[in-house]
Amino acid sequence: MRDIAVFSGTAHPDLAAEICAHLGVPLHPVRVSRFANDCLEVQLQANCRERDVFLIQPLVPPVQEHLVELLLMIDAARGASAGRITVVLPHYAYARSDKKDAPRISIGARLVADLLTSAGADRVLAMTLHSPQVHGFFSVPVDHLHALRELAGHFKRYDLSNTVVVSPDLGNAKEAAAFARRLGTPVAAGAKQRFSDDKVTISAVIGDVADRDVIVLDDEIAKGSTVIELMDHLRDRNVRSIRLACTHGLFSSGALARLSDQPGVLEIVCTNTVPIPAEKRVPKLRVLSVAPALSEAMRRIHNGESVSALFG
Repeated sequence: MRDIAVFSGTAHPDLAAEICAHLGVPLHPVRVSRFANDCLEVQLQANCRERDVFLIQPLVPPVQEHLVELLLMIDAARGASAGRITVVLPHYAYARSDKKDAPRISIGARLVADLLTSAGADRVLAMTLHSPQVHGFFSVPVDHLHALRELAGHFKRYDLSNTVVVSPDLGNAKEAAAFARRLGTPVAAGAKQRFSDDKVTISAVIGDVADRDVIVLDDEIAKGSTVIELMDHLRDRNVRSIRLACTHGLFSSGALARLSDQPGVLEIVCTNTVPIPAEKRVPKLRVLSVAPALSEAMRRIHNGESVSALFG
């Protein structure tokens, strides 16, 4: 079996260090420099020859900088004769660009998948992709993890006898139903129509939420416009309390503070797939670690074991 070598870009070094601590392997250094013409250069500062190389880099703001950095890391590993290159994508930002919903529009999720494989990635380890079809955009094997186990473990500490899980839209209803099964609760969903990146309308909530404690589950929260619109409808239905849960807590444009100030919100729960600066955090925020899940998946990939067994 090849030796394992783990590298991280600059997007989320704390998560990479935590993953390596669980694996019991060192996080090897990476030198990222910039030429006078603003182009990036990357050097992997450890031997890669015939090793099982893992490159950890979520695509978080500035997304384009971190994407190019990741492509250069892949190219450097390939040029250094790595035995296999696995890209670990805790957050694949371009996954939201997954369909042709307007004339002459780009499908970024497929294009960036092609870029990663063209650069030399042999496989991808991703966490909670925005939609199932994104998995099929890659021409290399993809191990697609989700954070439902971590999120469910957190909420099981509460009394869930009067709780319902609510999906903000029908597209996420399958994931919400799987989460509800883990908690042993019913599920409901919002009927959503999106007009732009930050303009949505929810016409109704499908399911029984009146006088219930609600857990709103989404894959990611960016500006929070969908969740805020949904909470207006939930309060109209006289829910008792609201807790928000997501895998990717992007919380852009002051979303975290706006969500925290919403009436009835008791808690906001996300994972550490993306870094959340200390100045953004609010007392109601709880951040769960996915480092144990990612490290176990990496160990199984390295040893040739089943990754799907993690979902049992």
